[in-house]
Parts: sequence; structure tokens; C-alpha cells
Amino acid sequence: MIRTLVLKSSILGSDSVSNRLVDRLVTEIESRGTKLDISSRDLSLAPVPALDAERLTALTTAPERRNARQRELVEVADALIAELQAAELLVIGAPMYNFSIPAGLKAWIDQVARAGVTFRYTNKGAEGLLKNRQAVVISSMGGEHQPGETDHLRPYLKTVLNFLGLDRVSFVAATGLNLGVESRNRALEQAGARIEVLADQLSGTLTVPHSSKEAA
Repeated sequence: MIRTLVLKSSILGSDSVSNRLVDRLVTEIESRGTKLDISSRDLSLAPVPALDAERLTALTTAPERRNARQRELVEVADALIAELQAAELLVIGAPMYNFSIPAGLKAWIDQVARAGVTFRYTNKGAEGLLKNRQAVVISSMGGEHQPGETDHLRPYLKTVLNFLGLDRVSFVAATGLNLGVESRNRALEQAGARIEVLADQLSGTLTVPHSSKEAA
């Protein structure tokens, strides 16, 4: 049984391509005989609070000095971190909004990236503490975008996940979805094929080789 955290961040619900592709990956993995113990969060239906001054102050206050309100705020972040720490497989659905990730997903990242808990600073630099985990990012894009050019979604997520210690990150990208029927169908077909490859590799091993082009 693979402990799996599934995050969806599209605002489109059942009409979301990224949501449907996330569901397909889960189905494909399980159809190969690999059992998943799934915890799911839809960051659009149940938004994570954005990091603000009050929450940052609570997080940086020593536990014994926190008041009741601060303890309440920290408990929210602690619960999100505990979910992530427990997961062996992280699946993120991330549609592109204005060349990057949805606000809801950014809010989740801001809550789980905590010095001394999910990463730490050493005399050799930053060290991610969420090691020995596999992550899959499934993105959908209306246009054609290349990482490092108009696609800031994949480079950003690779950077932040690596920073937290998740150095096995694989990507599925359905691009050109709004460029006509032919382009959309081709994108969905290619994304589906990629998902099947990943499902084969993930099933029973949780080891997916990097693709330098996709993870650029």
C-alpha cells in the first residue's frame, strides 16, 4: 500500500483537464495491482489560507509563547505538513494560470515550506527534509509553452519540490488545449500515453527516471 497525497488546484472542478488526468493516473496505477492509500485535497473547493503577517508571526513564535489564536493558526499548517510527510507518492494537478501555478497551490506551498521541518539550512546550504518520495506533476495549458520561456509552472514546481527534498519529480503536460480540436485531442492523447508510462514505472517501484527536457 503506497501512501499517496493527491492535490488538485484547478478552479474548474469536473470540467478541469488536470483534475481528470490526475484521476486517470491514480486509476492506471491501481489497475496495475498497486494499492494506494489516498489522501486528497482539492485546493479550490477547500482553499488553504494564504500566508499573511499574522500566520507568519504565529509560525515564528516559540511554541511555549504562542497564544490560543497562534496555536490555532499553526495547527492548520502542521496538519498540511503531516499529510505531506506521511506520503510516499505526491500527485499534483497544476493547470497553468498566467504562465504559473494557481494561487491555491501557491498558498499550500507557503504553508508546508517551513524551515526546520520540511527543509533546513546548514553550513553547506539548504537541505530538503522530505526525501525518498516520488512526485508527479500533471499540468494543463491552453497554449504551447516551453519551460523557462513562457512556462514558469514546471521550473518553479521542480525547484520548490527539490528544495523540500523531493528530487524524483516527473511531469505530464497537456499543452495547446485551446488551440483547436486537433491540438486538444493530440495533447490529451500524448498526456494519456505519458500517464501510462508513468503508471508502469510507478507500480511497485515508485522509481521514475527523470526527463531532463520535461523537468527543465
